[in-house]
Amino acid sequence: MARGGEETPPPRIAEVRRRCLDSTALQGGFAFPEVDDCFHVAGPPVAGVGGRRAPRLASARATDRFVPRPLKTARRPPRFLEGGGLRTIGRVDIRVDAADGVGTITIDRPAKRNAMSAAMWRALPPLLDDLAADPGVRAVVLTGAGGNFCAGADISELADIHRDDESHLATVAERALAAFPKPTLAAIEGYCVGGGCQLAAACDLRFAADGARFGVTPARLGIVYPAAATERLVRLLGPSAAKYLLYSADLIDAAHALRIGLLDEVVPAEGLRARVAAFTATLASRSLLTQRATKEIVDAAAAGTPTADAAKRWLAEMAASGEVEEGVAAFLERRAPAFRWTSPIR
Repeated sequence: MARGGEETPPPRIAEVRRRCLDSTALQGGFAFPEVDDCFHVAGPPVAGVGGRRAPRLASARATDRFVPRPLKTARRPPRFLEGGGLRTIGRVDIRVDAADGVGTITIDRPAKRNAMSAAMWRALPPLLDDLAADPGVRAVVLTGAGGNFCAGADISELADIHRDDESHLATVAERALAAFPKPTLAAIEGYCVGGGCQLAAACDLRFAADGARFGVTPARLGIVYPAAATERLVRLLGPSAAKYLLYSADLIDAAHALRIGLLDEVVPAEGLRARVAAFTATLASRSLLTQRATKEIVDAAAAGTPTADAAKRWLAEMAASGEVEEGVAAFLERRAPAFRWTSPIR
């Protein structure tokens, strides 16, 4: 390929092509190209994927910008710091607050519209393990800072995120979120695209501001969306709506997302925080035993797997837990129940 007498070195073209193929490491979790800040490269999207201003592969300088920068070696691995009800992760752009029985995970990278770096994907599973083990946390909210939920995965770190099919960082994080044993709710403002939509779909419930926008964008990059994420989308939306999003890679508004089942509630932007706080306070006041049993049985039913054994096990847990006795006593005494069950009895 030549332009103005200058020919692109074949090794450089091969490198760019390899990086494009490596995009499957993100499990379809790319930011939508028209969201200008979401790619975090020194220029427009990768040439050849339909970007309006994508450069021709005409020089080594043009292609250099698409070689991902490795994670800085000075970055420490995630480490949980506790104090005053606030947990943060050392030098990773995620913060966690816990209050009144509700944990809030905030993707806190607003300058990048909360695009997920490799370190952030890697941090989520141990963070979720920590919250699952905390008896004071009865429900978890996942949200984003600065007016956006998450605009996708950071395309500048493809090499760091790439692994074999079962250990993609995005897939591991998505599965950890879906398997979290307590109720989870995504509180969504602004862009929820690519990897952001992947995370939201892994939550039990999704509430959004009326101005939010959603998209599942692998078709803009020539990526085959991973089987696990596709199955989750089909279970959530049904085959037709899942194909609509995956075929078109278009962004849809909150009203459309509500109509197809991607969202559970849409509220005015100024009321989202209050609505989420009120709903999660309700969740935290209910029986966690009931919620955990419901989550396991409903998820199994949605996946088409048998539920009889799980139901039998949870009925035995219920009988030994004292939850029913407390619920009945509270009803008869006309008071709020004080459910104390937090984990299965061994």
